[in-house]
Amino acid sequence: MRLLLATDAWHPQVNGVVRSVERMAEAAAGLGVEPLMLTPADFASLPMPGYSEIRLSLVTRGRVLERWKRLAPTHVHIATEGPIGHAVRAACLARGQAFTTSYHTRFPEYLAARAPVPEAWSYAWLRRFHAAASGTMVSTPSLERELAGRGFTHLMRWTRGVDTDLFRPRDEDALPDLPRPIFLSVGRLAVEKNLAAFLALDLPGSKVVVGDGPDRARLQALAPDAHFLGARTGEALARIYASADAFVFPSLTDTFGIVLLEALASGLPVAAFPVTGPLDVIGGTGAGALDTDLRAAALAALAIPRTRCRAEALRYTWAESARQFYDNIATAHALGPVQRSARCPSGAALPRPG
Repeated sequence: MRLLLATDAWHPQVNGVVRSVERMAEAAAGLGVEPLMLTPADFASLPMPGYSEIRLSLVTRGRVLERWKRLAPTHVHIATEGPIGHAVRAACLARGQAFTTSYHTRFPEYLAARAPVPEAWSYAWLRRFHAAASGTMVSTPSLERELAGRGFTHLMRWTRGVDTDLFRPRDEDALPDLPRPIFLSVGRLAVEKNLAAFLALDLPGSKVVVGDGPDRARLQALAPDAHFLGARTGEALARIYASADAFVFPSLTDTFGIVLLEALASGLPVAAFPVTGPLDVIGGTGAGALDTDLRAAALAALAIPRTRCRAEALRYTWAESARQFYDNIATAHALGPVQRSARCPSGAALPRPG
């Protein structure tokens, strides 16, 4: 399999889409796949207004077809619905090439948080984008049900994983000078992440925020007593996870939340709202507390044994995630392009790891 893997989300962005795509590319060789990356690094681009970290590629279907001739892919996966995703989709339709997509981001909710655009309009646009794919991958059962209810078809399950060697319980304390308990949140500092809900909580000890983004100045002004550490990766990030007492995930819009797995792998109990993502990863496991009262969830998380959190994280591996991803691609492409099919395949949902 020579897989053209097209994504608008790429370095220097730090988010779940980039991590997922990167991990799939890294696992490809071991599964007999040659990944052919198509990212913003391959094109001239402009910074997204108000969010310069995100680059909008200046790409056309014609430029994609030129690269196609050189790369000669046998399979195509489109990870995002941005300029690169649209250009590759158009090229696939022009060539009669089957392709798969993945649904990572609640774009309608993100857009509605910034502009007066009805979510129904955005969902109609996304539904049309993904309807042409032979399979659309989603990360959780609750997201699959939600999208099916909105008219999305041929959905396939693709879970995520975590590096349990990097993210693990540690003896050293990376935050020795902060009053306990330490409540940690990690992620992009943008309005859709709902960080203000975490910062507004009346909690003992300290609040620590790791990450950067366009909403940082506003959030720091809202909570001058919170500790904003900026973006951290690798060992530096892993040590912070292991040094905290509870992980607070205030997002209402994430489709999964890889940071949830990173926290659990570090032995850190999770507090979150009972919504898509936390419900699938945390619900019923005893490794966290879900409550519409986020303060109650944060305090309840302090009593959860760290060993229980670590045990739950060990059920998720990037190897299993990659197996699902490439099996989905092979299955969907074998069915052929949607426009040539007698029906749109539903795609059997793959089971939760474990």
